[in-house]
Amino acid sequence: MADHRSFPLWWLALAAGAIPLLTIHATFFISVLEGHVPLCIPYWDSCTSISRTGRYGTAYFLFKGTMLPAALLGILFWWLNGRWLRQLGVHGASAAWVPWLGLIACVSLGAYTLALGHEGDGFNLIRRTGVVLYFALTFISQLLISAALRSHPNWHTQGDRLLKWCQLTLGVGIVSVILDGVAPAFYSQRDDAFEWVLALLINIHALWLAWLWRASRFRARLWAG
Repeated sequence: MADHRSFPLWWLALAAGAIPLLTIHATFFISVLEGHVPLCIPYWDSCTSISRTGRYGTAYFLFKGTMLPAALLGILFWWLNGRWLRQLGVHGASAAWVPWLGLIACVSLGAYTLALGHEGDGFNLIRRTGVVLYFALTFISQLLISAALRSHPNWHTQGDRLLKWCQLTLGVGIVSVILDGVAPAFYSQRDDAFEWVLALLINIHALWLAWLWRASRFRARLWAG
């Protein structure tokens, strides 16, 4: 029986993964309705970037109004991941580094969101740097968690599956880098699709962690005693 003085935390991880995913799709459809982007399948057609969906009209306010709180929620999410790993008995580098890497990733997401919709070299640099740091450090954090779970006797299977998911994410990233180097003209027509796919894969990993938090009964105590 669950302690009545504590409450489950899996819903927080669920929100951390679901809010960014729902936001980019909501802003996409709003931008389509308002005529700012074409109607298409962005994961395949590469018809618009994620940034463009939140740059104009009503979607501009929705994107900033949800992604900024999502960045703050993400900081808490990664901090709790460190606590969760320690609760499972993982006390190595993964538990120590994940909260800090996640913090920088989410601060980068916040900076990217704030700069979105503003013109100028400085804002462009902030957007590019922010999105690169967000994707890269989020992936590394997910990789560390997956590897830690894989080494755990009770969570080996789930950790192995999460590592395979990370390998898929890495594979998509490597393919995009290779295409950018050997076929830049083709890649320039497909780079937006890669961004959409990477965002999907990263947020599904967070949703997967939410399910594992629930399975492990990860909870927060309201008060001691």
